[in-house]
Amino acid sequence: MRRLLLLVLLILGLAGCSRTPDEERIRAAIAAMEQAVEKREPRAFMEHIAPDFIGTDASFDRAAMHNLMRAQFLGNQGISVLLGPIEVNLQGERATAKMTATLTGGSGGWIPERGAIYDIESGWKRDGGEWQCISASWQQR
Repeated sequence: MRRLLLLVLLILGLAGCSRTPDEERIRAAIAAMEQAVEKREPRAFMEHIAPDFIGTDASFDRAAMHNLMRAQFLGNQGISVLLGPIEVNLQGERATAKMTATLTGGSGGWIPERGAIYDIESGWKRDGGEWQCISASWQQR
């Protein structure tokens, strides 16, 4: 009986530890956004963008981000994203993530027709158990 009780306590203890840390959730959201771009799925990308999103300037909102994504998908048969190391800084219910992104696009051939490197800083907020991007600024290198 004692062994059974210890086993149950161990299982419950491990289940309590299985909650994904916030930093990992943010990194997973960024990875999902990266995959959505490469798969040309703007809706999947936008799932991680908060309704009150603000872009590089105050006039760039969630709708503008969605339009930018659709325009890029229409203008490029293939898009590739290569993210550099992601630095996440948590502040309670908010966080920032900084990274470098190399974006390439073109007709889908082996060699991309265009590309650029961007420094990106994004703001995040926790909404229930999920993290959503509430702001982003980017600058081409």
